[in-house]
Amino acid sequence: MRTSSINPKRVLFVAAFAAFLATFNETYLNVGFAPIMEYFSVDVGTVQWLATAYMLGAAVMVPVSAFLYKSIKTRTLFLTSVGLLIAGSIVAAAAPSFPVLLAGRILQSLGTGMLIPVGMNITLEVAPRKKLGTYMGIMGAMTTIGPASSVILAGVILSFFDWRMLLIVFAVLAIICFLAAAFILGDIAKLTHPKLDVLSTILIGLALIGILYGISTAFTGNVVISAITAVLGILCLILFLRRQNRIEHPLIDLRPLSIRPFAVGVIINMLSLIVIFAMNIVMPIYLQSALGVPAIFASLTLFPAILLSCIISVVAGRVYDKHGPGVLLPLGFACIAVFTAALAGLISTGSLLLFAVLYIPVICGSALIIGPVQSFALSRLSYEMNPHGVIVMSTGFQIAGCIGSSLFAGVYTIGAVSAAETGFSAAALLAALLAVVGFCCALYIRRVSRQAQQEEKPAAEVVMENTLASMMKKDVYSVSASASVLDAVRCMVEHKSSGIPVLSADGRAAGFISDGDVIRYMADVNADAPVASMYPLWKNKELLDAKLAGLSQIPIMQLATEKVVSVKLTAGVAEVFTLLSDKRIKKVPVEDDTGKVVGVLSRSDVLRALLMQSPLLKKE
Repeated sequence: MRTSSINPKRVLFVAAFAAFLATFNETYLNVGFAPIMEYFSVDVGTVQWLATAYMLGAAVMVPVSAFLYKSIKTRTLFLTSVGLLIAGSIVAAAAPSFPVLLAGRILQSLGTGMLIPVGMNITLEVAPRKKLGTYMGIMGAMTTIGPASSVILAGVILSFFDWRMLLIVFAVLAIICFLAAAFILGDIAKLTHPKLDVLSTILIGLALIGILYGISTAFTGNVVISAITAVLGILCLILFLRRQNRIEHPLIDLRPLSIRPFAVGVIINMLSLIVIFAMNIVMPIYLQSALGVPAIFASLTLFPAILLSCIISVVAGRVYDKHGPGVLLPLGFACIAVFTAALAGLISTGSLLLFAVLYIPVICGSALIIGPVQSFALSRLSYEMNPHGVIVMSTGFQIAGCIGSSLFAGVYTIGAVSAAETGFSAAALLAALLAVVGFCCALYIRRVSRQAQQEEKPAAEVVMENTLASMMKKDVYSVSASASVLDAVRCMVEHKSSGIPVLSADGRAAGFISDGDVIRYMADVNADAPVASMYPLWKNKELLDAKLAGLSQIPIMQLATEKVVSVKLTAGVAEVFTLLSDKRIKKVPVEDDTGKVVGVLSRSDVLRALLMQSPLLKKE
């Protein structure tokens, strides 16, 4: 039978591609800083603005994306975000001067700041409940692969071309994403058109700019200016938080942070991301500066870990769907802590192969964490709070990226005053320490998850008064597989039904035809058609008669959906609820053990049975 026109797997592909592009672009151009400095004759402090401005622009757009997601059609918003990436890449690739290059980079950042939260939101919208972990695991894999693979690809490109080719290649990737979204993505979000609070937007923008700029320049610029900027950012953040609790339409609903499992989940996600960003920067620097490894080989050392993390992320998502986050999170942080400590003690060996091998469990440990913890944290929120939870999670991503790149690079630099080995060892031990903190937080999530599972078991054992047999309609209004479409229309009209099964000679479901199938055909439209498309037939009775006469010549299976979604008579109530929700369907045939259709169950039947469990609605 017909489901929604939204294909969850295709939507996931587009969202995951976008998440990859957004995170890939975070560090992609950084590899080309040296040739850019030489081409435009600028110093390190100037070229660093390509990273700093990008980070700040993306961070400012993240909070605003919650408002945009509920104000602009999903497809339009998504294509606009990718369009900004394309436009920024073209401007930067053709830049005749450094200010133009910086302007192109800022354009890119505006698109990036919207893509990650919008991608996560549409994933939450379309993901079947029982596969949320798998879907978010794939999204988490993209945030791991993106920044790590960018270093490798950029190193390869710069070995053969100049820095402009970096931007051209990225523009091509963004165009592919744009075309995929244009063909696949529809309007998913339900628009509520919230009111934009301008002062809140200004305050959160200043807060993020101040805090992130202060962190990013603490080790490379004037410490006093960095500290003042960070303090001003914190003050703006305090004012923002107070205002959100006072105004009627807050820019960001802060209630998710009052839910402890969600708040701890955000912290865990940030700790894992900090390690990824940090080690992806510190490892290549150390291999090049201390061991004299060429840039391309230093980047390729990370490749086995990146490749395996893709597989681990998907596996972790499936494990989460079945067993929750209880084992995954502590195991992930244990891997990070043990093997970053091992890397810190490896400085005397200089073995490139050993570095590559020990780096694998570090990145794979993060893959065990990111997807599952995002799924768990967001699952603790109501549907209405999900977009705001995503914004909090996405803002945490930007902050984690800033801390991971700036703090660890600073620690490495301070240690490197005496020796590069000391700097790398200090950075790796700091990562191990953060992993220990994450492990403690993961134990809390493990306890909460177990409590939730124990509470669900008694609820699942409660037997409703209505069994599936009593809820369904036993009078199966149907047509045979040899009937015409007109026969089906007559049956639906006679029995006032919106859809009926098509049965084979032995009583099995051969297909399902709905009023929507008939409307689409008679109105000559391919997509889901509104009832209004039938109005011309209402006005022209001759045209209506001609259309109906034509239906008598059309075999039923030409319009009916052949892949019928059905449910067994012995199925539990929970399975029925999940099936109707995940498949986005209104009716489902009920089959006995032999496969014969013995009834039809609709959403209305299930809702009626559910409500009648309340004594307020039971008949006296």
